[in-house]
Amino acid sequence: MQRRIAHYLSENLDEAIFLSSVELAERSGVSQPSVTRFAMVLGFAGYPELRQALRPLVLGGPVESPQETLLQGAIDNEIRNLAVVRERLAGFPLKELGEWLAAAEPLPVLGLRVSSGLATTFAYYARRVHPDVRLLTHGGSELIDGLHAARRAGAEWLLAVVLPRYPTEAMNALQYAEKLGLRVAALCDRADFPAEVVLDAPVGDRLVFDSHAAPLALAMALVEAMADAAPLRTQARLEEYERMTDETGTFLTTDPATHRDPVSRDLAAPGDLTGDPAQ
Repeated sequence: MQRRIAHYLSENLDEAIFLSSVELAERSGVSQPSVTRFAMVLGFAGYPELRQALRPLVLGGPVESPQETLLQGAIDNEIRNLAVVRERLAGFPLKELGEWLAAAEPLPVLGLRVSSGLATTFAYYARRVHPDVRLLTHGGSELIDGLHAARRAGAEWLLAVVLPRYPTEAMNALQYAEKLGLRVAALCDRADFPAEVVLDAPVGDRLVFDSHAAPLALAMALVEAMADAAPLRTQARLEEYERMTDETGTFLTTDPATHRDPVSRDLAAPGDLTGDPAQ
């Protein structure tokens, strides 16, 4: 197995430095785990690190440490992903979807497993401008109950965050939502995702786990579109929220770098800084 990989790399290095581990495995005639093991045998943490180390041999430039080149490559990839979203913004139905979701009460938001993080972030901000956002991040019968309850309460739309890897339970939940009569909008990484409205943004795949800078930017753009769709309600809700946080002291009113709680102030009293053990 390792000989096949090494042979392919030696014969096709110009192309190989741009391949994913799955693509390299297919072209070498081995399994994807074999590619990972091959990289680890050579002393790398994984294939992405090996690929980054090989790139200067083809592209030139200084040879940097594997970890440094790996992280730089991952960030460069995310910058390209954000550029893709920027170029495609005009083609996304952000305004229309923002209007539909702003008018939908309640608004269920689905995100399972790795997608739960982005779904939670979206729901957190959407609640600032929308009166009834219902976050669904747990599977099983609780998910079915949540979808059913939202529909009975008058929900017309479901926003689903579905990023790789795609949970079977999430896909089944979308089918069930459609049976309930919910219209489905998806925030995902595939333009061909099976939903009525699709907002797709590429994910970063250069590290051990995917990173989601571009989907996050697109999610925040959708919140912005929802806020713009109901400007008077948005203003009223944001003003109410600010009054509540001021009354309850939810946030610091000073620079966090200079903030000290009472315990910290006691510990930092002049007498405590003398180093005199008698004090």
